[in-house]
Amino acid sequence: MSEKTNSWLFAYSRWDVVPVLAGLAHFAYVIALFVLFPHLPWWSLGLLGFLYSVSISWNINGISHNFLHNPYFRAHFMNRAFSLIESLACGFSQTFYEWVHKRHHVGNSDRQDEKGDTVDWLSIYRHGKNGQPENPWTYTFLSFFRDDPKVIYHEIKRRSADEARWGVFEIACLVALYLTGFVLNWKFMLYFLPFFYFGHCLSYLNGYYRHYGSNPDVPIAWGVSSYNWLYNLTWFNNGYHAEHHFRPSLHWTKMKELHEEIAEKQKAAGVRVIKPPHALGWLDPDLPKRA
Repeated sequence: MSEKTNSWLFAYSRWDVVPVLAGLAHFAYVIALFVLFPHLPWWSLGLLGFLYSVSISWNINGISHNFLHNPYFRAHFMNRAFSLIESLACGFSQTFYEWVHKRHHVGNSDRQDEKGDTVDWLSIYRHGKNGQPENPWTYTFLSFFRDDPKVIYHEIKRRSADEARWGVFEIACLVALYLTGFVLNWKFMLYFLPFFYFGHCLSYLNGYYRHYGSNPDVPIAWGVSSYNWLYNLTWFNNGYHAEHHFRPSLHWTKMKELHEEIAEKQKAAGVRVIKPPHALGWLDPDLPKRA
């Protein structure tokens, strides 16, 4: 478990000010994009839209992901507020995402059971055939449409009605924000939504290569790691994914330290390491071929 800090503001580390400011900047970017849309040339809108797509994956896999494992603030209302901001910036309920991600850590991208099901709804084996991972193209571009909000809601409600209500509130705020966008400038929303969808596809692409080539049967090898220094600097140590699955509750600032501690055990267990960042995992020279 991550240790508590003595800060009156942050729960685990004062370094969490960095992802917090990054999350606020991401939300501000969405608002700025809307405001500047009528005044920018098409070529810059294309670049800024693509940057927003990349920022969705960056936020989900860095800021948002670390937040759900170790909420940044001591005060509950501040964590609620930041959860709402993250929901509006990324375009989905942070609370719903938290539940889906917790199932991910229960199953750890598990293979299909005898009924063809997986514990982990995000498992790369869930829609695969003959015991193989799913094709990365279909996983990347279809996973966005596979979540069932009603099932997620009822699963959350069974454990906490309060959390379920908050998740619905986040979705309601998101719907209100997008409807307001259509009323104020429908052309912007038609421009915005394809980049929004593509951003979530990039996040699923990132997730695919965080597990492609891992070993679902060996805890220390549940994930695939990338030690690219720039990737880990900008994505809040998201590259240490085998380490993260081995100790999910460990704070993001401790990942390198954990890697150094268990490096020999990882090597003995055959933990897969790729050279590029996960989203570019398909470029790794040692990528195993799908059967």
